[in-house]
Amino acid sequence: MAQLGVQMMMFKDRVAKEGMYPLLEEFVAADLKAVEVSQIAMSEENTAALERAVSELGLTVGALSVALEAATASPNTDALDRDYDKIVADCKRLGTHYLRIGMMPAEAMSTKEGTEAFAAACEPVAARLAEEGITLCYHNHHVDLAQFDGERIFDIVRRVAPSMKFEVDLHWVQRGGMAPLDMLEAYSGVCKLIHVKDYRVTPLPPEAIEMRKNGDMAGYMRLFSEIVQFAEVGQGNMNWPALMPAAEKAGADFFFIEQDNTYGRDAMDCVRESRAYLASIGW
Repeated sequence: MAQLGVQMMMFKDRVAKEGMYPLLEEFVAADLKAVEVSQIAMSEENTAALERAVSELGLTVGALSVALEAATASPNTDALDRDYDKIVADCKRLGTHYLRIGMMPAEAMSTKEGTEAFAAACEPVAARLAEEGITLCYHNHHVDLAQFDGERIFDIVRRVAPSMKFEVDLHWVQRGGMAPLDMLEAYSGVCKLIHVKDYRVTPLPPEAIEMRKNGDMAGYMRLFSEIVQFAEVGQGNMNWPALMPAAEKAGADFFFIEQDNTYGRDAMDCVRESRAYLASIGW
């Protein structure tokens, strides 16, 4: 069975304030024994905390986040062109076999030629990493389902960079207008990492109704568009009893709970709620 864990982007502020190890202890106590590190620097302090958790808590570091090029990397992200040797060393130190690129640069996703150039640059790096026993994955957002000449961005990446696998974010697939079960079937065999994140639609707030009555259609439409939310797993409209086994069948080795916005709730409370729901359906 694929391992279930947490996408640590949700906890980057806590790590900055409190350090990493106490948080990792909380994850393991909540029966979440794998992590994906994102938007958190792989400093010596943080890497040592992860290494300690692997040794003492039985934690698995399922994936680390990287950028393809330093020129487009965020301050906390190692880049494959600048930090290749460090990245490989971190993976070997932690027993990590997956790296993931969270998004291609905006310029790359704006044209077919840009997408093809990005994927072409990824291919030799992915092939080189594979020789080290490390799989490079690309993570989708809804924009990756945009089409150029009838071909989705995600499909262009798959065609041009066959050595690269995928991290499928099922919420963003849904938001991109493709049925997640269809995506998993279409990408069977290359879906190695999965973001488990629900999709909630809330009722219209009363102020939206007032705006419409008062003729403020721009304000009304803004609030109307904001009724789509990220949600705790099990608190939205995604069909997890069908999606989880389908994702595993498609080749997933890790499921990472993620919620981009908790709308004021404590992130750990949200993760525990998601974990409890997944346990209730056999995960």
